[in-house]
Amino acid sequence: MTKPIHVLNGPNLNRLGLREPEIYGHTTLAQVEQICREAAGDTALVFRQTNAEFQLIDWIHEAIDDSSALLINPAGLTFTSVPVMDALKMYPHPLIEFHISNVHKREPIYHRSLVSPVATAVMAGTGARGYGYAVQLLRDMVADRAAA
Repeated sequence: MTKPIHVLNGPNLNRLGLREPEIYGHTTLAQVEQICREAAGDTALVFRQTNAEFQLIDWIHEAIDDSSALLINPAGLTFTSVPVMDALKMYPHPLIEFHISNVHKREPIYHRSLVSPVATAVMAGTGARGYGYAVQLLRDMVADRAAA
């Protein structure tokens, strides 16, 4: 049996739908989870959000041992957290860094990701629906690895 895809969300994403809708839209985190579950189809999916850096790191460690792929939106920790980057460096499977907004069109602090150099792929600017695209891409990456 294929291990689940883990979808991990960082700080403030629990406020989706309310927080800066002109940037992040009106989709809630519960709706994002539904998008991910629909895209996962019959593939198991673990979906989580935390505002705590240590919790995100613990979940990355868990994903290292018990997942087939990882989709992570580290939010603000993308640009500040060496510990999150170090944990992700250990991740041995397909890994997508995801951002709802196009971080490159935003303030300069959002232009330098610590996560991108260790990710398999980066997706940004596709809005909340992009989570579904990312989950589907991870399913394909896992299938390609299994076929190789």
